[in-house]
Amino acid sequence: MDASFSDNLKGFILAVVSSVFIGSSFIIKKKGLQRAAASGAPASSGGYGYLLEPLWWIGMVTMIVGEIANFVAYIFAPAVLVTPLGALSIIVSAVLAHFLLKEKLRKMGIQGCVLCIVGSTLIVLHAPSEHSLSSVEEIWELATQPAFLLYTASAIAVVLVLVLYCEPRYGLTNIMVYIGICSIIGSLTVMSIKAIGIAIKLTLEGSSQVADFQTWVFAMVAITCIITQLNYLNKALDTFNTAVVSPIYYALFTSFTILASAIMFKDWSGQSASSIVSVLCGFITVLSGTMVLHSTRESDPPLITVNLSTLMIAHISLCVCVCGGGGGGGHVLPQVAWLRGVFPYS
Repeated sequence: MDASFSDNLKGFILAVVSSVFIGSSFIIKKKGLQRAAASGAPASSGGYGYLLEPLWWIGMVTMIVGEIANFVAYIFAPAVLVTPLGALSIIVSAVLAHFLLKEKLRKMGIQGCVLCIVGSTLIVLHAPSEHSLSSVEEIWELATQPAFLLYTASAIAVVLVLVLYCEPRYGLTNIMVYIGICSIIGSLTVMSIKAIGIAIKLTLEGSSQVADFQTWVFAMVAITCIITQLNYLNKALDTFNTAVVSPIYYALFTSFTILASAIMFKDWSGQSASSIVSVLCGFITVLSGTMVLHSTRESDPPLITVNLSTLMIAHISLCVCVCGGGGGGGHVLPQVAWLRGVFPYS
């Protein structure tokens, strides 16, 4: 079996496992919150009874396991493969919510699930192979190449404009301000986390990268970006409807992550035009399915104001992180999902 195909397969399996665990954790945590609210003040009213609810902690552990899997997925597979697969967690949570939370999954919701699966299949079949890297210095060279430096400088410039000019004037009325900041910073987060993941992998294989200053630079960048993302993601969720925030954030975050990965890691190098178009079509299909799923989601009863979509947005932010990645993604970053899980509103 070709080594690159084997790594992509490992990344794919880990990303899917991550989505299953994370999607399940949303339901488990929400059941725990509901039980806690039934016996005391709900989390949304400042109650902390959920900390004594074993089911909530089971959900937390499940989420952490999923985010770890997402992180490892980014080590093996390119972000263009892992990140879009984060949408599968939405399918898992939607299906489980239908049976366990009695949140009806409508026909349009089922069609959304099918679209996500079809799009993910297209991405997996045509995803580019990951380039082999033997040291963190090689990753540093990729991060300091003119093209990626231009992307980074442009990203920071746009974020500064959004923060310093747009936020004071339009932050409370234009959803694109907060989401734009989260998405752009998120693409840099995933690149940093992926670099850290590769450094960890090389260290475990016997080639220690701990002493290299580049490893710590990537770590500091990742921490800074994660904190910034978390801050503005919370602002977006507090200001706008989560059902609107989720699909827009998923679309922008995944798009910027794929772009950043393509520039830094040259994911598309050597790929045929048909493969590139197929992956893009797969991403658009997944995006369409995600939007359909969120548009058909029912609101929570007034007693429990912590809705399922709010829980899911944490993972999409990262996707995680890779760790977010991967995972993909992956995956809104695992750190972001974990941090949100600690607080009542997660």
